[in-house]
Amino acid sequence: MATDYYSVLGVGRDASQDQIKKAFRRLARELHPDVNPDPKTQERFKEINAAYEVLSDPQKKQVYDLGGDPLSQSGGAGGAGGFGAGFGNFSDIMDAFFGTASQRGPRSRTRRGQDAMIRLDVELSEAAFGTTKDIQVDTAVVCTTCSGEGAAPGTSAQTCDMCRGRGEVSQVTRSFLGQVMTSRPCPQCQGFGTVVPTPCPECAGDGRVRSRRTLTVKIPAGVDNGTRIQLAGEGEVGPGGGPAGDLYVEIHELPHAVFQRRGDDLHCTVTIPMTAASLGTKCPLETLDGMEDVDVRPGTQSGQSIPLHGRGVTHLRGNGRGDLIVHVEVQTPTKLDPEQEELLRRLAKLRGEERPQGQFQPGQQGLFSRLKDAFNGR
Repeated sequence: MATDYYSVLGVGRDASQDQIKKAFRRLARELHPDVNPDPKTQERFKEINAAYEVLSDPQKKQVYDLGGDPLSQSGGAGGAGGFGAGFGNFSDIMDAFFGTASQRGPRSRTRRGQDAMIRLDVELSEAAFGTTKDIQVDTAVVCTTCSGEGAAPGTSAQTCDMCRGRGEVSQVTRSFLGQVMTSRPCPQCQGFGTVVPTPCPECAGDGRVRSRRTLTVKIPAGVDNGTRIQLAGEGEVGPGGGPAGDLYVEIHELPHAVFQRRGDDLHCTVTIPMTAASLGTKCPLETLDGMEDVDVRPGTQSGQSIPLHGRGVTHLRGNGRGDLIVHVEVQTPTKLDPEQEELLRRLAKLRGEERPQGQFQPGQQGLFSRLKDAFNGR
């Protein structure tokens, strides 16, 4: 009497391949000789292995359903040593114990494309306030001739006659485990299950071609060096006309002639003469917002900084802006004419070493004004 393989696995005759596989994995974990060494259990294990070998193979299953014996035709599972023949689904045994799912069946020709990245140069003002820019990208796009199918117009992909659409071929070898069936991707169709007899002349069967296109990118205010802006679906189209990856635009901020950026704050240096630092002055400065006068107070020392609040870079995340920090550099004259030298000597005599820095005695204010006029050539 022929063995009822469906009953061995505990499934109905209308069971799907997924149900058959789950039933086999459950029984394999229970009956494997390493788990249960009882001789009767080993015989039962051989039975479920043979049943799964037949029912998991569409061709063998068809022969069995028609009343034939597929195992006797292929050398079968009948009385080999070890774990018995039919241990051909070794990957499924490993899957049952270690949970590693082996991919079975043909693989898709359509796959997601890779992400792409380009670098975009921006000026400091563009980074501070945001802007929009047109960029040119050279990526793979769907082939318009074959619409991503890969076959020449008027033709289509055909089922592989070597693997009959399964995408893999199997062979039986003998090992210390007995007869072992191994599967590998079909060499004729590379595992796709189909072949393209007449590839598209435009894309050579890849389903995509390279093309240059223009995109408009919105640059948010406050971006900095290394900031990446993601444009979803604007990257490389995948093989077989698969979905496109993402495009990343990496910001590169160009150096500025006056300002140095530190976070969202800007820094610059202004040089003023000694007399202006002593008497105070208004120093004109071209900021990102336009011309402004920097108030230099009397007695300002070289190295001091003057903050202009809210004149820096816009915060990328949040409201407000950073500051503009103006660093003062006091310029000491290196060459003096006789009149300037005499004025400085008189100033030094009036100040006296005991006088605190930054305070004027009576008459010094006027002398500073004359020094200022002298240095300015008045």
